[in-house]
Amino acid sequence: MPLAHLDRPFDYLVPAELDAAAVPGTRVKVRFAGQLVDGWLLERADESGHTGKLAYLEKVVSPEPVLAPEIARLARVVADRYAGSLADVLRLAVPPRHARVEKEPHTPPEPAAPLDPPEAAGWRAYPAGPAFLRALAEGRPARAVWSALPGEDWPARYAEAVAATVAGGRGAVVVVPDARDLDRLDAALTAALGPGRHVALAAAAGPARRYRAFLAARRGDVPVVIGTRAAMFAPVARLGLVALVDDGDDLHAEPRAPYPHAREVLLTRARLADAAALVGGYSRSAEAQLLVETGWAREVTADRATVRARTPAIAPTGDDPQLARDPGAATARLPSLAWAAARDAVRADAPVLVQVPRRGYVPSVSCADCRTPARCAHCAGPLALPSADAPPACRWCGRVAAAYTCAECGGRRLRAAVTGARRTAEELGRAFPGVPVRTSGREEVLTAVPGGAGLVVATPGAEPVAEGGYGAVLLLDSWALLTRADLRAGEEALRRWMAAAALARPAPAGGRVVVVADGALAPVQALLRWDAAWFAARELAERRELGFPPAVRMASVTGAADAVADLLASARLPEEADVLGPVPADGERERMLVRVPRGRAAALAEALHSAAGVRAARRAAEPVRLQVDPLSLF
Repeated sequence: MPLAHLDRPFDYLVPAELDAAAVPGTRVKVRFAGQLVDGWLLERADESGHTGKLAYLEKVVSPEPVLAPEIARLARVVADRYAGSLADVLRLAVPPRHARVEKEPHTPPEPAAPLDPPEAAGWRAYPAGPAFLRALAEGRPARAVWSALPGEDWPARYAEAVAATVAGGRGAVVVVPDARDLDRLDAALTAALGPGRHVALAAAAGPARRYRAFLAARRGDVPVVIGTRAAMFAPVARLGLVALVDDGDDLHAEPRAPYPHAREVLLTRARLADAAALVGGYSRSAEAQLLVETGWAREVTADRATVRARTPAIAPTGDDPQLARDPGAATARLPSLAWAAARDAVRADAPVLVQVPRRGYVPSVSCADCRTPARCAHCAGPLALPSADAPPACRWCGRVAAAYTCAECGGRRLRAAVTGARRTAEELGRAFPGVPVRTSGREEVLTAVPGGAGLVVATPGAEPVAEGGYGAVLLLDSWALLTRADLRAGEEALRRWMAAAALARPAPAGGRVVVVADGALAPVQALLRWDAAWFAARELAERRELGFPPAVRMASVTGAADAVADLLASARLPEEADVLGPVPADGERERMLVRVPRGRAAALAEALHSAAGVRAARRAAEPVRLQVDPLSLF
């Protein structure tokens, strides 16, 4: 049951007619408080510790044991880690039943031919890379945090790690942020393993296809499962490797209770199964750096000579030498250095990538006379321009403000406060006549572009891969990423920049990257040197000093003021707990933060879960949301 005070197994009798079908891992129906509810059969036992009368199972929904014992154990650990209930975790772990797929004839596949360990050519650029592959092939629980070089074919490197694991007779689970990454990894694994050795598991695949892939893994038909966040609980026999791509991407955080993060789930699986782990990407999160500094994982990085040889020419526009050449670079959206890089790439018949943090046309406008942000007269929401010839409209209520008048000075003229991707594409199209301009963002995300001359304007995360790499990569409006009111603003900015810069042609091919930012800023310095490990270590040291995650464990308690106060008053928090707040949350709710040392994380989660159970038993009317290690603290 999802209620906190009922978060425990219950015993039932199995009638004789259901004895054969009622095996651990099957879906069942039982009577609970007079109602027929869904349940999972976790275990069969000869006797019960319950002294009262036991009810009988009403029905075995399906004889298919879809809940593997190791996944049930993992779900319990994850629920305890995040102060949640087992029912909520199992809802995430096992996809909804698809009866037609379940009834399809199943023929176990023929045993696949043994797989030879892959060549380590791609990993030789990293001194510890070949040893990591050997450890996977030998079945040892090696754990690595990998920092990829610019232009690295990361799907091929992950495919080689998986192939080494399969060659050693064990299985693997790989989780990627989105569908585009999944398609690239799927193609790389097909080339490395051959057909029939892996399945892709993603919520976007549709109910039938997703459930068919899940059953293939649960039945042991394939040793490898890849997928988006939905695959973090995928059942794999003899698990030998868990791998995560770009762990700093917020898509890895589950938005449903109890809000687990794919990184924490996979690392927990590695610990429980004594399996290897690989956390990699172009950048590095503070959480990944903590794994290295605590000795839980070893970093796999290239030496500085290799990094310098592979990194494209990266230059900022806001340092002193550039300002001396171009005094307007401090205020220009496209300084002369960025302009020249784009022009030279187009002349060399190479594509140009322009990263713009905001989507839309002009997502924010202000009064042209006094610079006051333009607001809707009806709901006070921000006004935006949806296109060049459209009147301003409210982004909250959608009302058109054709007769806008500034409330401060009475002015009627508007200016762009923030320029979006579509407006940027329009401006670049006029600046480079005859050059094709494409956009990639929320409305349409491109997967790849041809290698000839052209401009691609993309929002962060939607950058397509160019054939042969981009001749120039321009990182505009850096302030929009760096000035976010978020603990991870610098880390996220660097992650977005490195993902885009990695698509440029490497140094020998003449690729250039221009970041419109001050070169003295720490994230810009890390980008210039291609040293995400240095920045991650710096971030972690600062968070230790200030007492922020991941140096400590934090939990947020969000709800109505009285409900939050009631829950915290009944919670037996650890003595070391530091309660911060309250601060306003969305609507009329407020948020309190509870901070404890990492060693007291389990005690904090147990205290909050128990307090939630007390409120649930009392049938408290106001709900309270509990989140352990939330991505955002503000």
